[in-house]
Amino acid sequence: MITLTERAAEKVKEMLQDTEAPDKTFLRVGIQLGGCSGLSYSMGFDEELKEEDVVTHQHGVKVVIDKESEPHLKGTVIDYQESMMGGGFSIDNPNAIASCGCGSSFRTATEAGKPEDC
Repeated sequence: MITLTERAAEKVKEMLQDTEAPDKTFLRVGIQLGGCSGLSYSMGFDEELKEEDVVTHQHGVKVVIDKESEPHLKGTVIDYQESMMGGGFSIDNPNAIASCGCGSSFRTATEAGKPEDC
């Protein structure tokens, strides 16, 4: 499974307050085919669980991952960092053997995906 740091969870909870139904909304994390290195991260809010979803609760945040993304994200740590240039989430995925320069796509040893031009 993945780990959501306390700092990232606090930011997610703050952002959830801007949704229409914060008590029914959860954080969905996954991957999709595409990007310079073959696979891209997806992270957003959702309200609908699917039968194959894997659910965890971390620091008061409900985190959901689809079954297909789970092996590629196992051991991943999601953090949130503030800097002078603003803030943002960072993803540290131990399964990624390569990533593109922008950091939004990656490749794993087991499934490289099909790289696209940046």
